[in-house]
Amino acid sequence: MNIVHNKNNLIFLLCSIGLIVLPHFRNLPAAISAFFYLLLGWRFIGIWKQNWLPGKPGIFLLSVCGLALLYSQYQGMLGRDAGTRLFIAALALKLFEIRSERDLYLITYLAFIVAASQFLYEQSLLMAAYILFVCCVLLATLISINSNKPQTGAALKTAFTIIVQALPMAVVLFILFPRIEAPRWMLFNERHQAKSGLSDSMEPGSITSLGMSDELVFRVKFTGALPPPAQRYWRGPVLSRTDGKHWTQAANMEFRQLDKPVFKGLSYQYTLLMEPQDKKWVFALDMPAEYSLPLSRNANYQLITSAYPDKRVEYKITSYTQYNTGYITHAEYEDATQLPGKPSGKIKQLVSQLHGFDGTPDIFIKNLLNHFRTQNFHYTLTPPLMEEDPIESFLFKTRYGFCSHYAAAFVYLMRTAHIPARVVTGYQGGELNKIGGFLEIRQADAHAWAEVWLKNRGWTRVDSTAAVAPERVERNINMERFVSGNAFSLAPTSNTAQEVFNWLKQARQLWGNVDYNWQRWVINYDNRNQARFLSSLGIPDIKTMIYWMIVITALLTLVLSWFLLHQKQKNTDRALRIYNRFCKKISNRGLLRGSGEGAKDFAERIKIKFPESKGDIDQITEIFIKLHYGKNATSDDLKALSKYVALFKM
Repeated sequence: MNIVHNKNNLIFLLCSIGLIVLPHFRNLPAAISAFFYLLLGWRFIGIWKQNWLPGKPGIFLLSVCGLALLYSQYQGMLGRDAGTRLFIAALALKLFEIRSERDLYLITYLAFIVAASQFLYEQSLLMAAYILFVCCVLLATLISINSNKPQTGAALKTAFTIIVQALPMAVVLFILFPRIEAPRWMLFNERHQAKSGLSDSMEPGSITSLGMSDELVFRVKFTGALPPPAQRYWRGPVLSRTDGKHWTQAANMEFRQLDKPVFKGLSYQYTLLMEPQDKKWVFALDMPAEYSLPLSRNANYQLITSAYPDKRVEYKITSYTQYNTGYITHAEYEDATQLPGKPSGKIKQLVSQLHGFDGTPDIFIKNLLNHFRTQNFHYTLTPPLMEEDPIESFLFKTRYGFCSHYAAAFVYLMRTAHIPARVVTGYQGGELNKIGGFLEIRQADAHAWAEVWLKNRGWTRVDSTAAVAPERVERNINMERFVSGNAFSLAPTSNTAQEVFNWLKQARQLWGNVDYNWQRWVINYDNRNQARFLSSLGIPDIKTMIYWMIVITALLTLVLSWFLLHQKQKNTDRALRIYNRFCKKISNRGLLRGSGEGAKDFAERIKIKFPESKGDIDQITEIFIKLHYGKNATSDDLKALSKYVALFKM
C-alpha cells in the first residue's frame, strides 16, 4: 500500500497533530481553535471517505477563509501570538495537501514547531512533560511512516527509547551550552491578558476580591531563621492621596530625596522568586536594606525592578523588620495629611472622644485600636456595599469590613487629628512549605495596613486589622477556608476529613516544592545563573566551558555507541556465529554460500545437492531467520539452533 494512503499512518499523524495543538486552546481565540479542529475532523473523515476531501478550488476557498479569520484576529505581523496563529492555521490547511511522502514529513516538522511554541506561553513542569510526550508521539509518527508494516505500539516504544538515549546529551548541552539572551530590540511586545493582583489604587472591595484567590504571587526561601508570622509584611504600593473613596499613589515619587533608613535588630537574607505579573513591583520583606540590580527603591521604600515583569525572576534581598526612616519631607507631610474636604461632625467627635486632638499620637493610636477591638467591629471577606461615604458608613453603620476598610478608616482618622499617615498595600504572612522550606505567598494573602509618621521613629507600621482579627496576622491561616463574619474555619470536623485534608496538603506542598525547584534551576537558568553554577564547579570562563562540553559530549557519544553496538551483538551475532558453523560444514562438502545470498536461497541450493538432509536444513534455516530477523526469539531458540548445527551431518 502507498505510504501516503496508509490509513494507520494517517490516523497516527492526525492524532499526533491534535495532541500538539490541544494546549494552545487556552492561547488561541475560539474562532481559530474551531477552524483548526473543524479541518482536522474533516481530514479524519477523509481517511475513509476520500471523495469528501476538497479539491484545489475548495482548498483555495478554505485558505481565503483562514486568511480572513487571521485578519479578524489581527494583532500585528510579528510576535508570539501572530506567529503561533499563522502556524496553526497553515498546519490545518496543509492536511488537505497530502500528496507525497514529502508532505507527511513537512506536516510533522510543522507540528514540532507548534509544539515548541507552547513554551512561549507556559514553562511549567507539567507542560514540559506533556510536550515531551507529544514529541515522542511525533517521533513515533516518523518511525511509522518509514516502516513497511507500521505498528503503533512498536513505533512508540522505539521513539521512547530514542528519547531516553538522547536525554543525557540534552542535559549536558543544557548545562554547558552558552546561554544567549535576545537583546531588548528583538523582543516583540505582546498584548498580555490582564493579570489579577494588587493595583496602584485602592477602593472599597478592591483587595477583598483577592481574598479567596489561590493564585501564586511569589515564593521566598530564607538562608536562616524565618521572621515570626506577625512580622511577615511584604511591602507594595504606598497610597497617600484620597478623594474619600479612592486611594492612589502620590505623584513624582522618583524625584523626592528622603532620609536613609537606619536599621537595627536581626537581618533576614532570602531569595525571592516572583511570578510573572504586569507591574514592576517586587514585594520585599518590610523593610528592604540590601539588594542589587535590577532592583531599585522608590521614595516610598518600595522595590521596583527594571527586569521584565512578565517572566519569573529571582532576587536576593536582605531586610530588617526594625528600622527608623528618619525625618519627614515637606512633600511627604502634605501628601500624608491631605483630606478631600472638611471631616464631618461625627468624625471630629470620634477623634475628640479618642483624644486625637488633645493627646499624643501614641495615645490616640492606642485608643483607636481599642475602639476597633471593643466596639463590635467585624472582619469579613464579604462586607456590605458602601458606595456613599464609605469611611463613615464603615465606622458608624455597618462595622463590617476587610483590611482595606480598616486601613483607610484608620488613616483618615489620623489625618483628621493632623497626624501624618498613609495606606500601605502588599501581602502579609504566607504559607510555609515544610518540604522545601520556603514560603508561598498567594493573592489570598493580599493585605493593607497603615503607616504613621512618629517623631524620632519615622514611618511606623500600624495594622488596625490585627486589633479585630489577630488570627489574620499572628497565625498561618489558609484564607480559602475563611467564612463570613468574624470566624476562621481552621480544621475539618471529622477524623476522616482531617486525614484527607492533611494528605492533600502534603501532596500540594510536595508538588509546590518540585515546581519551585523546576522554576529556579531550569526555567531561570540564564547566563548569570549558569556562570554562577559553573564557577562553583571550577569552570571559570566560556572557553573552559566549551572544552568541557566537547569532551563530555564525545564521551557520551562513545558510551552510547558502544552500548548500542553491544546490544546488537548480544541479540544477533551469537546466532550468526552458530549459523556460520553450519555454513562451514556445507562448504567442506564443496558448496559455498554466495556473497549477499539469503539464508532461504542458500537452503534451497543445499537441499538440491543433499536432498536426504532436507528436514534438518529447513529446521536450522527457520530457527536462524527467527533469531536473526524476528522479534519473538528466545534463549531456547538459540540453544536449539546450537544443538541442531552440532548434530548436523550429511
